[in-house]
Amino acid sequence: MMKQDIDGAIGQVLESGSFILGRWVEDIERSVATLCGARYGIAVASGTDALDIALAACDLKPGDEVITSPFSFVSVAEVAIRMGAKPVLVDIDPRTFNTGPAAIAAAVTPRTKAIVPVHLYGQSVDMDPILETGRKQGIPVIEDMCQAIGAKYKGRPVGSMGAASCISFYPTKNLGCYGDGGMLLTNDDALREKMAALRKHGQGDKYNYKYIGVNSRLDSIQAAILVAKVGNLDRWNEARRKLASLYDEMLKGLPVETPYVAPYAYHVYHQYTVRVDRRDQLQAHLREKGIGTAIHYPRGIHMQDAYRHLGYRPGDLANCDEAALRVLSLPMFPELEAAEVEYVAQSIRGFYE
Repeated sequence: MMKQDIDGAIGQVLESGSFILGRWVEDIERSVATLCGARYGIAVASGTDALDIALAACDLKPGDEVITSPFSFVSVAEVAIRMGAKPVLVDIDPRTFNTGPAAIAAAVTPRTKAIVPVHLYGQSVDMDPILETGRKQGIPVIEDMCQAIGAKYKGRPVGSMGAASCISFYPTKNLGCYGDGGMLLTNDDALREKMAALRKHGQGDKYNYKYIGVNSRLDSIQAAILVAKVGNLDRWNEARRKLASLYDEMLKGLPVETPYVAPYAYHVYHQYTVRVDRRDQLQAHLREKGIGTAIHYPRGIHMQDAYRHLGYRPGDLANCDEAALRVLSLPMFPELEAAEVEYVAQSIRGFYE
């Protein structure tokens, strides 16, 4: 049925001859904004572009600072540096792997122009104290929710709290399209107008350019695919949560630290990431058993060659460094069978025993 729905949606776009923006893009903007409790959605070409446009809308300038996590994909740091700003990387909570509110507050300086907490692996950051830091200091908080669509914080949807929020629709995400895609969310009228203009060369009315912008428009085929899929997201996320509970149960008694879920969080398990000793040997053992795993992430951003110039040394971000040595993401997708989860758990048990 899903294949028929998606094939039909693609066919409608092809027959229409309308391939950039248009009604399918508007449909998915409304649907995702409603899902995430935001007033506006602005669809763009990727999650990275969403971060780029959000920071540009905050008038980020050379010499400004952006506080974010070292234990994530590189997009936030990459975008900040390309704008001439400096990413300030703060250590993570050792249990949730998310950026810690106290570390963020301690990192604020007069040069801080944005705070970008990353909702990692499908679990919300502890947002209230971060939002309070932003309010007190007059600093916009931009949610990186590229791994967490459908997650909640104290019952509030991720994506509804920051000045802007950034989504990725990369194919492996909980809601993915058939290529790159992304979206910005906001509740602010002025920010919505600016970000919508920035995605199409800074254009307001036709041939009236208000800003220096970029070309980042979600194409209609990707939008139509997302429209066909979005109604299933809650069901898929619930399936992930049930599978996570099954993993938790089957891994009991093993030297495996299963994902910690904070009391404020509704976790949607973009990844089911455990912490183990002898990680690389376990991964090789599981590979021999035909089980695919991944390491998210084997090195913090501060230890990547491209970011050495930021001046961080091993031990400066100790929780991040320790996590990078021990995390392992086990198979997780809505169609995973209980018998397959049991096989993974048995294979892990066999390794340690």
